[in-house]
Amino acid sequence: MKVLVVVDMQNDFIDGALGTKEAQAVLPRVVEKVSGFEGKVVFTRDTHEKDYLQTQEGRRLPVEHCIRESRGWEIHDQLKPFCKERPVDKVTFASVDLGQQMVRWNQEDTITSIELAGLCTDICVISNAMLLKAFLPEVEIVVDSTCCAGVAPESHERALDAMEACQITVRR
Repeated sequence: MKVLVVVDMQNDFIDGALGTKEAQAVLPRVVEKVSGFEGKVVFTRDTHEKDYLQTQEGRRLPVEHCIRESRGWEIHDQLKPFCKERPVDKVTFASVDLGQQMVRWNQEDTITSIELAGLCTDICVISNAMLLKAFLPEVEIVVDSTCCAGVAPESHERALDAMEACQITVRR
């Protein structure tokens, strides 16, 4: 079985509080990828509470974003039709719950590859790719760089290089 993990394709990262032109540019490619993907698709959702600015992340990145139940927290409207299962809400960059879900799915039906697409390459995509590699070291982990965007183009490229160094397949 093949799995596609769509990382944090939420309004706040596309055209909201932390949106970028690069994130807006990859949206149509992610929609195309998800619509044609043959396998299971799971979405992650960056999730913060109203006390975000009092958290360690909030003190280091003092921009409120992805506050639970806000518009910015929601998966982008163009991707909602493909979100068949409840997204994996994650309170930090990588999700242990996602790793555990992949282990369960792998026990039910062998996973041959896990592909990642989404935002941000240099924070949450790399964190989840590395986490999945740790949970399922013999499953090929793939990142589609054309369906990812980083905080900046330079950090996007650095993250792709780092993932390749850790034996994650990067499609450029």
